[in-house]
Amino acid sequence: MKPILIGILEDDVDQSALLEVWLQDAGYETRVFATGPEFLRAVQQEGFDLMLLDWNLPEMSGLEVLKWVRHNVREHVPILFLTTRGEEQHVVAALEAGADDYVSKPARPQELVARIRSLARRSGLVEPERDSIEIDGYLLDRNTISIVKDGDDVPLTRREFELAWMLFNNLDKILSREYLLRNIWNVSSAVKSRTVDTHVSRIRNKLNLRPENGWRLSSVYHYGYRLEHIAPKD
Repeated sequence: MKPILIGILEDDVDQSALLEVWLQDAGYETRVFATGPEFLRAVQQEGFDLMLLDWNLPEMSGLEVLKWVRHNVREHVPILFLTTRGEEQHVVAALEAGADDYVSKPARPQELVARIRSLARRSGLVEPERDSIEIDGYLLDRNTISIVKDGDDVPLTRREFELAWMLFNNLDKILSREYLLRNIWNVSSAVKSRTVDTHVSRIRNKLNLRPENGWRLSSVYHYGYRLEHIAPKD
C-alpha cells in the first residue's frame, strides 16, 4: 500500500519543518504549503489523503480553507486542525465547519501522530492494526506481550518486546533512533543515550536475528536500524 499523502497548511517555517520530520518519520508522505490559495491549488491538482490545517494564516484562514474543501471536494478527506486557538468556541466552529479532529499548539509529536493514525483508520486509509505477527517460526503477540520462537517462549522485558514488535512490523524499513526513542521510551534524541543500541543488541541475541538464520538486524550509520528477512547462509 502506498504511503498516505498528507497536505500540511502551515505558514511558520520552523513549525512546518517539525511537522514534516514527525510525520515522515512515522511513515507518511507530506506536502507543505504556507498560504491557503497555494494549498487549494494543490488540492485541485493532486489531492491529499489527509489534511493538517493551521488556523491563523495570511490571505486566507485555515477555517476558510476547511469550508472550501468541504463544499468543493466530493469525497470526505479527513482534516485535523492544529492551532493556538484552543477556546471552546473555536473548537466548536472548526468541528461544525467539518474538521474531524482538533489539536492545540504546541503539538506533541506522539499525540499528533496518534490522532492522525486514528483518523486514517476511521477513514479507511489503512488496515486495522494487527495484534500478532507470525513469520519464519516467530510469533509476536501484542495482547500477551510475548514472543514465541519455534514453540519456545523468549523471555523479554516490555521495552524489548516493543522494540522487537516495531522492527518486525516494519520489515526492510529504516527506523531512526529518534523515532524509536520517541515512540518506545518517550524521550527525545537530544537525550544522549545508548539505550536503543543496547536494546537492539539484546534483541539480536535473544531472538538470534543473524544472517545464518535468515535475518539481518543492521545499524544504518548515524541514523538507526533495519530488520531484514533474508535467505539463510549455507
